[in-house]
Amino acid sequence: MPAKIIAIANQKGGVGKTTTTVNLATALAAIYKKVLVVDLDPQGNASTGLGIPSAARTKGVYELIFDGLAVSDTIVKTEVPGLDLIPATMDLSGAEIELVGIDEREFKLKSAFRAATEYDYILIDCPPSLGLLTLNALVAAHSVLVPLQCEFYALEGLSHLSRTIERTRRALNPNLHFEGIVLTMYDKRNSLSNGVAADVRAHFPGIVYDTMIPRNVRVSEAPSHGKPVMIYDMKSSGSIAYIQLAKEFLARQNNTPAEAA
Repeated sequence: MPAKIIAIANQKGGVGKTTTTVNLATALAAIYKKVLVVDLDPQGNASTGLGIPSAARTKGVYELIFDGLAVSDTIVKTEVPGLDLIPATMDLSGAEIELVGIDEREFKLKSAFRAATEYDYILIDCPPSLGLLTLNALVAAHSVLVPLQCEFYALEGLSHLSRTIERTRRALNPNLHFEGIVLTMYDKRNSLSNGVAADVRAHFPGIVYDTMIPRNVRVSEAPSHGKPVMIYDMKSSGSIAYIQLAKEFLARQNNTPAEAA
């Protein structure tokens, strides 16, 4: 069976998108799923967060899209069993411009993943923009998972992304749907966080995950050590939240209730 492909997207930066990609992938791998992370952001933060130094990124997403390499030729193994990575290389920074002049430019990533059958899930960490790289992810994906920071402008950005997803569904990928919205950087002591969470749930009933990712210093520290937070500090509140998120994610795939962490 082909892998389920999930684009993790939000055009706003600093919302916990890469953190969610890395740690959800790690949690899924920890419960015996075979997972591939695709670092589609030219900044390469997902690659860094999984401990892959720049010198080790000789082949990656750019080569997959433009050089016709197979998925198996671009994979880097991570220290997490069952979790592989296609890293972002330096050349990816120019990919948006290069894609402009290519035929069927929106389908390059989709074509590359047709033979990737050995994974249960492919998680694509999208750039913080709605350019051609993100559009490639939306066309390749079965669904979109949206990390949403519990801050004032959250709903405004989400409505823009929702329109982009709807346009992509109508024009390029009729099977694309919302996987869900994950509330990140949540502080239960902060009335603004609580207000944003309530507003998002009211506007998008049934789509928002019950699990919320708290503000947690260990989550912030982990990428600087090249580790997912579950490896950096398994007992932190951030680790526990991402484990619970993975359980809820899998329960939604099977339409069953998630067990408590």
